[in-house]
Amino acid sequence: MATEPLRIGTAQGPYDIDALETPAEELGNSHLDLGSVLVPVVEGGQVTVEMSADHQPQAVYLVTPHGRINVTAFAAPKSPGQWREVVRELAESLRDEGATVSIEDGHWGREVVAVVPGGEHRFLGVDGPRWMVRCVASGPDDRADELARLARAVLAESVIRRGSDPFPPRDPLPVVLPPVLAEQVAAAQQQMQDGQGAAQGDPAAGAGASGPAGAPDTAGPESAPPTVAADDEQEPTPRSSGSAMQRFRRDQRG
Repeated sequence: MATEPLRIGTAQGPYDIDALETPAEELGNSHLDLGSVLVPVVEGGQVTVEMSADHQPQAVYLVTPHGRINVTAFAAPKSPGQWREVVRELAESLRDEGATVSIEDGHWGREVVAVVPGGEHRFLGVDGPRWMVRCVASGPDDRADELARLARAVLAESVIRRGSDPFPPRDPLPVVLPPVLAEQVAAAQQQMQDGQGAAQGDPAAGAGASGPAGAPDTAGPESAPPTVAADDEQEPTPRSSGSAMQRFRRDQRG
């Protein structure tokens, strides 16, 4: 039986880019292209970039009024099941770090919820063809429900570009910043260096993620590694045209 082509805006994601009928130029109107993953733009949000010690983009966050969201793609074997393995290890690691951890059934299966002083981290994961995508939503307790809905909407319209290069399972796929964002990050780094002095080191070099498939620090949403914020006033970011994002905006207005 032939499979109906997938299009952006149907909330059937996360999508494999090779299975999408939507032309690449349309993705540029609604998504932030980060190389291995394209994430839908969130209205009213800001983009921050966590840099590694060697000045490479390590993680990109969508910072929203409800909290921050990160979508990361990882290499995986052809057979599914990597996320199930990660869930067990992630839950154990988070408990060891002092978080109160629960496993909930979500739209794509198991979600890991870690409650820490001052907030909550929610981990969603989906297995795809030779990739696994993980969405992490971190925010304060009183915004946890809204942030969870928004994170699912973002993941439902995210697109994975696995590529053909070989990567060991669980290795994060490369993050590539679009030119405008890369220029803004470079300018922000230079400003921070000029203001604080080179003797203090690069303040934009975030600490590496740790734990199974990159578990974040569980000390709370405000203890995230240093990031560089891109100035979205310089380059207005387009809205996502995805139906999942539209539904979320309607729910918020209602």
